[in-house]
Amino acid sequence: MEFDKIKAEVKKTEPDMTRMDNENYFEAVIGHARLEGMIRVLEGIFGAPAWPSGKKLSKDAEILIKSVGGLRKGQTLYFLNNKEGCSAFAMLWPWQDGEKVTIKMSKIQGG
Repeated sequence: MEFDKIKAEVKKTEPDMTRMDNENYFEAVIGHARLEGMIRVLEGIFGAPAWPSGKKLSKDAEILIKSVGGLRKGQTLYFLNNKEGCSAFAMLWPWQDGEKVTIKMSKIQGG
């Protein structure tokens, strides 16, 4: 799936605030009460989370995690590397106040 189409699907959830939206990156904030709906959308696009997961991470996912400074407990990474050459990721970062969640998505290459 192309990154523009991924963004369009996520935007349908009507985030509370869009922080950045360009060709290669999207960042928005949602209320914690809407997290389950966002998870359903992301899993429909990316499949099960790459992290946390009981499965071994792909080399590309490991490189990505290092490039963003690692992930903390409570954060989630979705990773897509499909045959059409689109590599993308989405991260869910819950706020410490427990009220909001930031979603960060980026195209890595192609797509």
